[in-house]
Amino acid sequence: MTAVEAAKPTEVRTAQRGAISLHGVTKVYDNGHVAVTNIDLDVAAGEFVSLLGPSGCGKTTLLRMLAGFERPTEGDITLDGTSIIDVPPERRPVNTVFQSYALFPHMSVAQNVGFGLRQRKVAKKEIGQRVAEALELVQMTRFADRKPAMLSGGQQQRVALARALANRPDVLLLDEPMSALDRKLREEMQIELKLLQKDLGTTFVFVTHDQEEALSMSDRIVVMSEGRVAQVGDGKDIYAKPVNRFVADFVGKQTFFDVTAGMTDGRLPTTDGPFVVADDPDSLSGDLVVAIRPEAIWFAETQADIDGADNVISGTTAGVSFLGDLTQVVVTTDAGTEVLVRGATRNFPELREGQHVTCTFAGADTRVFVK
Repeated sequence: MTAVEAAKPTEVRTAQRGAISLHGVTKVYDNGHVAVTNIDLDVAAGEFVSLLGPSGCGKTTLLRMLAGFERPTEGDITLDGTSIIDVPPERRPVNTVFQSYALFPHMSVAQNVGFGLRQRKVAKKEIGQRVAEALELVQMTRFADRKPAMLSGGQQQRVALARALANRPDVLLLDEPMSALDRKLREEMQIELKLLQKDLGTTFVFVTHDQEEALSMSDRIVVMSEGRVAQVGDGKDIYAKPVNRFVADFVGKQTFFDVTAGMTDGRLPTTDGPFVVADDPDSLSGDLVVAIRPEAIWFAETQADIDGADNVISGTTAGVSFLGDLTQVVVTTDAGTEVLVRGATRNFPELREGQHVTCTFAGADTRVFVK
């Protein structure tokens, strides 16, 4: 399946409005920099879609074009079937929550939330109703009279979210809004944001470079690389079935073994020995690697474990990290490859640094990619 074919929306909770389509969207800046190239993507009304990728991949440019802050050089963007590329930002039924929150320090929480409504000349009574409704949605009603300086980072984020929701947009765009929060608060806000989106049925487009953030909240993830869509799918598909090495390496962690020759006797030779693999390497051209996820590798504790395994590697533990419910071990193989092994702490053997170990993994858990 191609990235374009995978970009068709999945079945999600029905919403009346907020369906987005991008057709051949390209953005070239005046200095000649090509930010995004030939993007085709459909987002269903009421869907939570994350644009995931490293810095400079084009995800924020794509978001800014949806918001109306940038105009595509080529292609079209439609909302509910109508082109919006000539519609200015203030006239689009779209709101954006930025990383900086952009709250006015001299205004109270309630005044900040109602700012956009006042600019649009909404009736005073309706402003009060919408502000109260939005603050209740984000659990900030009791802070209505406080100034932003009196709030924590998480509370300020909720105010920025309430300000956007008060406008009742068909689409809400979020540009890395949680990057400034500490890890614990960020994880709590991920849960709250997804529950809120599900209750509202509003289309959310969320920009992030954090794979865990995207995996935990999204109906679908759009992985971007160098201005192009690398893969589109739900989190499980992208994690388990990455289409290339970039996606495999960016979403989750992998160990890569260099392939040294073609298939021989049903095994693929690598720097660490011949492996049973799931993919057909003959369908790929160029230098290849075998990839394996850290949770798919096991420590052999008996000879029977070794004899029954598809693939076996030996090495020395270079680092053991206790992560609470998980334990992570780096093994340097006899061939010099650094292998990452991770699993539930309660199932892990007691290991120390410098210990010689034997690891096994199934051929079905491997992937073969062009290097």
